[in-house]
Amino acid sequence: MRITIDEQPSAQDIEITILCARTDQEVLDIVARLRMHDRKITGYANGQTLVVSVEDVLYIESIDGRTFFYTNDAVLETRLKLYEMEERLSDCDFLRISKNCIVNFRRIGALSPDLNGRMLATLENGERIVISRQYAPQVKRKIGIR
Repeated sequence: MRITIDEQPSAQDIEITILCARTDQEVLDIVARLRMHDRKITGYANGQTLVVSVEDVLYIESIDGRTFFYTNDAVLETRLKLYEMEERLSDCDFLRISKNCIVNFRRIGALSPDLNGRMLATLENGERIVISRQYAPQVKRKIGIR
């Protein structure tokens, strides 16, 4: 991969053009990472509203009708439903891994098989979350296994 930066003082915004022979998984990964770069979400904890970079979110889960997202440092609640968060973050490499959880695929450090067709995802912070057997094939496709 070759990176070229073309400074133009008259430019109003940053524009990124990807030149490639074909759009493969590597190109899609680059695009997802770029989209994640400046995307922010808000969460609530201890009476405060906090703005968090999507890059810092490990996973999002729904518990008893409430939606929470987790970073290395905090657990924050959002007023959005899980499916709304999934829609907003689908182009940022977040994947549904169970009925009540979506994960930031970029924050998975390791994957291992579990009982009954499930998988275990170990996140960068060491936390382990279960990928249900219903969603395991999607995760396997994402990493290139059948």
